[in-house]
Amino acid sequence: MRTLRAATRGAVPWKNGGGVTRNIAAHPEGAGTVDFEWRVSLAEVGADGPFSGFPGVDRVLTVVEGAGMDLTVGGQRRLVDERFVPQHFPGDAATDCRLLAGPVVNFNVMFRRDRPAPAVAVVRGTLTVTGPALVVALDAPAQVDGVRLGRYDAVLADEGAAVLRAEGHAAVVTLPPRESGHRMSGI
Repeated sequence: MRTLRAATRGAVPWKNGGGVTRNIAAHPEGAGTVDFEWRVSLAEVGADGPFSGFPGVDRVLTVVEGAGMDLTVGGQRRLVDERFVPQHFPGDAATDCRLLAGPVVNFNVMFRRDRPAPAVAVVRGTLTVTGPALVVALDAPAQVDGVRLGRYDAVLADEGAAVLRAEGHAAVVTLPPRESGHRMSGI
């Protein structure tokens, strides 16, 4: 189990230059925005505009701060106005965003459509998490097997079971089993 502290993450410009993201973890290690199998990050959206396109990639987006967004995904309107509710949509569909009432922060899980998909849930309370998994404290402290997590801190568990105790909301991303010779990485 590896602890990934929010304070160590730098802001990285979006692929389209329209905002910044803070990468939490990705596979394979060192993967950039074009060669990841899966990637988990926090995106800061401060203005209306298009999302970056990711061919062959699906997204699960969860608003964790702010009032939400009015999205147009592949020509279809999708109102995302409830915090902590994961929303799945294709990352290669043209996506435009209109903020409802100021900036938002989104928890993003992106993964290759031709690979096994991670499962994304937002939970509260106590839960046994079986790895490989990533747990991120979203709005209040959490503990994973006694490791205390502040807001946006994460734990990356390669395998086995761990007990999560979330005082608020925590994201649990159950990751695809790793292939032999590949190791999960936090970036």
